[in-house]
Amino acid sequence: MGDDSWQSVTGRRLIIIAILFVLLMAFGTAGYMYLQSYSFVEAFYMTAITLSTVGFTEVRPLDDTGRLFTVVLIMMGVGFVAFSLAYFSQILLDGNLLEAYRRRRLKQQLDQLENHYVVCGYGQMGQIIVRELQKFKIPVVVIEKEDAVLLRLKEKGILHLAGDATDETNLVNAGVQKAKGLVTVVNKDSENVFIVLTARDLKRDLLIFARASTAGADKRLLKAGATRVVSPYAIGAIRLAHNIVRPTVTDFLELALSGEGLELSMEELSIPEDSKLVGTDLIRSGIRSHYDIIVVAIKRADGAMIFNPASQEVFRAGDILIAIGSTGNLTRFGQELLGCRFTTLRHC
Repeated sequence: MGDDSWQSVTGRRLIIIAILFVLLMAFGTAGYMYLQSYSFVEAFYMTAITLSTVGFTEVRPLDDTGRLFTVVLIMMGVGFVAFSLAYFSQILLDGNLLEAYRRRRLKQQLDQLENHYVVCGYGQMGQIIVRELQKFKIPVVVIEKEDAVLLRLKEKGILHLAGDATDETNLVNAGVQKAKGLVTVVNKDSENVFIVLTARDLKRDLLIFARASTAGADKRLLKAGATRVVSPYAIGAIRLAHNIVRPTVTDFLELALSGEGLELSMEELSIPEDSKLVGTDLIRSGIRSHYDIIVVAIKRADGAMIFNPASQEVFRAGDILIAIGSTGNLTRFGQELLGCRFTTLRHC
């Protein structure tokens, strides 16, 4: 039974319980007014203390008829309370109430998210992707359908949705229409293609990254609308080959890209329109002399890539700098010249 159906049934039963309680109060009040000639307030008060079994003194002494009516009212009240307790206990034991609360709280968290990433699949690749995104303080939501994996996500406190990522409803619930990007790394290429198609239809400018497991799948994913496609087997083979041919270069790049060891990082930094760098050439910018940072390449707004830029190369608004330096220097450079407000330089 779905959440909406369960909430609807529960809501109807709670209304029935409330109606029964009102009817029981009305029955007791009317009985005391008719049998004992109590006023409305006296009869209502007598009914309340009788049903609650608090044991207060009677409003006025009861005759035998009143006492018999009180016994009947007590029995009805005890039966009503027992039924209500049994029903609410069953709800708690089933976990439906707690699950409904968890889902409502999850929906509130998802509604507040913007510019996040949706990760479809939490296998070996999905775990690494989520870990790296969290390292850079990028909000992420995982869509996963395996129960064992969902348990791990819950234990780690990672925001997630239980369901099939090929279902458009789950993508919408994960906030794809407000997201900055989507990563699909489920096991089957056919499912990845379907997810890409659905996500692209939901948001035309969404960044979509997909995994291709078999030969030829990359072309289908790109046609479906993926922004970038990665084949882990091809990349792994190339990396192994590079380790054999040029191991030192590979070690250096791994250190620079991972940000671990030697306090060295390789970052991409976007130049905003109001930056002091706009209209300044590389040599006068002081990037090398003041910040001890090496600009490896510049990517222009039109996509043109300039490798090993000359000292006379002029920076423009919208340029993306690929730079190498210590994490501290890169952070200082971003704050002073690019106006970064975030620790993660990619958000400049």
